[in-house]
Amino acid sequence: MSAAVRIERKDAVMTLVIDRESRRNALNADVAAGICAGLDAAEADRAVRAVVLTGAGDKAFCAGGDLQPNAQGTPFTIDAADPRHYVAGLIRRMDACRLPLVARVNGHALAGGFGLVSCCDLVVAREDARLGVTEVRVGLFPMMILPPLLRTVPARVLMEMCLTGEPITAKEALADRIVNYAVPADALDAKTDWLVSRIVDKSPTGIRLGKQALAKVRDMSADSALEYAQFMLANMARTKDAREGFAAFAEKRAPQWTAE
Repeated sequence: MSAAVRIERKDAVMTLVIDRESRRNALNADVAAGICAGLDAAEADRAVRAVVLTGAGDKAFCAGGDLQPNAQGTPFTIDAADPRHYVAGLIRRMDACRLPLVARVNGHALAGGFGLVSCCDLVVAREDARLGVTEVRVGLFPMMILPPLLRTVPARVLMEMCLTGEPITAKEALADRIVNYAVPADALDAKTDWLVSRIVDKSPTGIRLGKQALAKVRDMSADSALEYAQFMLANMARTKDAREGFAAFAEKRAPQWTAE
């Protein structure tokens, strides 16, 4: 595990903490490797039902790529001959995560940090946290994170963010459903715990297969998506979790999920 990302475990929830508070939890190769390794560890543990991604301290979730002159592993040093950029690999890994991924936005999430937020399934944020893409201020554009941004930010809002470089608060972002919840700082942990508690008691198999289906259907035509959905539904109905869910419903009891 990378020293830049700390793992915390509580019951069925694994929390990945970007641990570079002195650098405002800036994104670099070590952070990307640490998040990927954390997701691997979470998926390898059958008892883990959800992953929370957050930053150390209370100033920044992730301030984006490290712009300091002595930065290590900055995202902006790209070998044009090598297409395997670590940011692209991180986005692919987060997209492929089979567990629910919740962003606990403890502070500002800018540029690549906002990209990480956009890669998560659900978002609970401090209402005063600033979200945005500031790359145009330094002569860049948020190239690497455009795919997740396009999925989560309304087109006109995203265009204004990209062209002006001006962030918005999480409270403002709530109106466009860019975040699920925006709460005062002292309510962040309670709201995150509340949201995660509504996930971890549901069928892990249903969630895992459902996330896979959502990712595939998103890129399909309507006809192909309907054909794929029939196949997935028939296969999901054969799982042990589905059979247990039906039985528990008929017997009016809480289901006992096996993740199978």
